[in-house]
Amino acid sequence: MKSNSYKKAFTVPELLVVCAFAALLLILFFVQKSNVDAMNRDEKRKTAINAMYYAIEEGFYVQNKYYPETISEDVLTVIDPQLFTDPDGLYINSDFSSYSYEGTNCKDSKCKSYTLRAQLEKEDDYIKRNRNN
Repeated sequence: MKSNSYKKAFTVPELLVVCAFAALLLILFFVQKSNVDAMNRDEKRKTAINAMYYAIEEGFYVQNKYYPETISEDVLTVIDPQLFTDPDGLYINSDFSSYSYEGTNCKDSKCKSYTLRAQLEKEDDYIKRNRNN
């Protein structure tokens, strides 16, 4: 009586197919993770710009009847100072910051209008402009 003494195992081509499939899944995972992370950073940028916008409109403008030439935590004291720093750790209006504020039609540091902007990674720039005047 003959017995089968060889062991069953995967062949090299089968192992290569499984490894290639696993590598493809890892690549897709990291690409999607990168996209999700970028969208989260964009949402943080929008939230910060909205907070600055409402602090300017509902706080600063209502109290002073003009817009500031520049903004900072000293000018907009009602919001969290960390909101002036973008997700990359750069302060608003500093070099390479994704946040910018530009007061326009200014005279004696009192402006009639402004543009508040966040450069987003996955969408066009997020822009808020003065609603008064």
